[in-house]
Amino acid sequence: MATSSNNNPDAMETDDCPNLTIQIERNPSESRLTELGIKSWPKWGCPPGKFPLKFDAQETCYLLRGKVKAYAKGSNEFVEFGAGDLVTIPKGLRCTWDVSMAVDKHYKFDSS
Repeated sequence: MATSSNNNPDAMETDDCPNLTIQIERNPSESRLTELGIKSWPKWGCPPGKFPLKFDAQETCYLLRGKVKAYAKGSNEFVEFGAGDLVTIPKGLRCTWDVSMAVDKHYKFDSS
């Protein structure tokens, strides 16, 4: 079952792995995006649909367009993010992305 963190209503934790929390930074400043080098990161996109995912490395992504509900494995609770959001997904998280609007994003993986 997923629960929302009290500190961040846009975060998702799983009961099985409480340290595996999706962090969402809504509409980060242009200077923050520049500092992270977002525009130099690879791009990825997908059409609407449901996609089971397992993150073998931490992923940070910035959504250029789209809308996603991420459901922790085995849960009906979700976090939602979309265009303009900077999202950090922890290594080891298993979830299903329910993509309601096609996604285009910049992303990078950090295996540490």
